[in-house]
Amino acid sequence: MIHQLRIYEVDPALVEQFDKRFKSHAKRIMERYGFHIESMGYSREAERIEFVYVLTWHDAEQMKAGWDAFMADSEWDEIKQRSRETTGEPVLAKLADKVLVDSP
Repeated sequence: MIHQLRIYEVDPALVEQFDKRFKSHAKRIMERYGFHIESMGYSREAERIEFVYVLTWHDAEQMKAGWDAFMADSEWDEIKQRSRETTGEPVLAKLADKVLVDSP
């Protein structure tokens, strides 16, 4: 079992749009491809808003296959494009993508 930590910086003016896009769409589509979201939430660092979530995977192969499928998903691509055209891109930067393994 491995965990994956992901952190995104979110535009403060678009937090509500990001939250809706992630919870209504990304999360649902991720579940199709074997994603298991262990926890998620927001943190504030000075003037910066970060969205943080932790995924649980059986192994690295499942993680790679899940991400490859999700990133190639046409529905997700369409949702992101519509979102960008309507309100702008809410994600300013991907700050972290760390794979956490159990210690020996």
